[in-house]
Amino acid sequence: MPLLISVSGIRGVVGNGLTPEVVLRAAQAYGTWLGGGKVIVGRDSRVTGEMVRAAVVAGLTAVGCDVVDVGICPTPTVQLATERQGQGGIVITASHNPIEWNALKLLAPDGLFLDEKQGQEVVSRMEKGDFRFAPWDKVGSIQHYAGAVEDHIRRILSLRFVNVAAIRKRRFRIVADCVHGAGGVIIPRLLDRLGCEYEILHEEPNGRFPRPPEPLPENLTELCDAVVKSDADLGFAVDPDVDRLALVAADGTPLGEEYTLALVADLVLSHRPGTVVVNASTSRVMEAVARRYKSRVVRTKVGEIHVAKKARQVKATLAGEGNGGVILPDAHFGRDAPVGIALVLQGLVEREMSLHDWFRSLPQFCMVKRRLELADVSPAVLLGKYQEAMSGQRLDLTDGVTVLWEDSWVQVRASNTEPIVRVLAEAPARERAEELAEEHIRLLRTLAGG
Repeated sequence: MPLLISVSGIRGVVGNGLTPEVVLRAAQAYGTWLGGGKVIVGRDSRVTGEMVRAAVVAGLTAVGCDVVDVGICPTPTVQLATERQGQGGIVITASHNPIEWNALKLLAPDGLFLDEKQGQEVVSRMEKGDFRFAPWDKVGSIQHYAGAVEDHIRRILSLRFVNVAAIRKRRFRIVADCVHGAGGVIIPRLLDRLGCEYEILHEEPNGRFPRPPEPLPENLTELCDAVVKSDADLGFAVDPDVDRLALVAADGTPLGEEYTLALVADLVLSHRPGTVVVNASTSRVMEAVARRYKSRVVRTKVGEIHVAKKARQVKATLAGEGNGGVILPDAHFGRDAPVGIALVLQGLVEREMSLHDWFRSLPQFCMVKRRLELADVSPAVLLGKYQEAMSGQRLDLTDGVTVLWEDSWVQVRASNTEPIVRVLAEAPARERAEELAEEHIRLLRTLAGG
């Protein structure tokens, strides 16, 4: 699918769906919906980012919005800038999608992504061409602001959970992989302020991704080798727009994204027990960590906006997603890898142990992720059949159908964008998780053919 239009924005392959005309219309629709005002615009480092930025700026100013261009920045940096000084914001990033993709992520005045109602209003205007163009003397202005990254770093260093002096005293040795994304503009500066010795892989934000951009264990071989070769304490990996964080231990072992949030929770809840909000697909290690500190876990549908809104509603201590997305409400209600970096380093200071030992001190679970392509049955129909087949089990219907046992679970969820269902299985041992995944995929195939 060359172009995907959803409530959270538009995403597509540049030159094959995502054209300057499409971007222009989307920006005009969004600016009209806002009713003018100051809009923060930032982008990741993708090669096509400057072209997309030009169309965004033209569309916004044409409908009377004043643009504040913060340049190449992490998504959470743009969210913070929007929260602080904008009536809205647009992040130009396709996150972890392949290099030929780009996208617009649309922000509400509070720095959160648009919710379903807000997004549908923008999409409707875009489809109808319902734009309010400004007269010549009301066309919006354009200004550049170079301080957004520094504002972000200052927010992190001022967090009550982060003892900058104690972290600086440890002189951590770090290797970080910025994948030639927006991480190159913030991670070296943050590590420097935290007194770390560091080596940065793929620092220049030129958008030429040297590996698949999603920070999954199988994509981090170079970082794992570099951590061992450099005798580093640990490694950090981010995606191109720096909202996801993965960790590598000193022996070169990638911990898997599910444990980024779990480790952060172990630190944060030890200081302030409370509510943790995660999505329905996040590891059950979160419940195990929460129980240590007499805290609770609340689960939502998959999607950052669902997690963020629920976190704000219940005044959560911490929130996030098992894909390496850490949301610390004390900073802001968005996934933020630099915040995660500071909290992991703080945790290592307080635990006085290696990353590997800290990781092993948590309950161990293995998650297996599969996908099942569908030809002759809709995902919704198949999920209905699956729910009926599992009706004798303990079920969670927060998002899709999750079957729960004492120490394991399986989730079947329809994709929002493809004719597939996603199957997740988690258990204490990988072999058991694999067995569960295969067993339920076989059942789904039988149900699809029946």
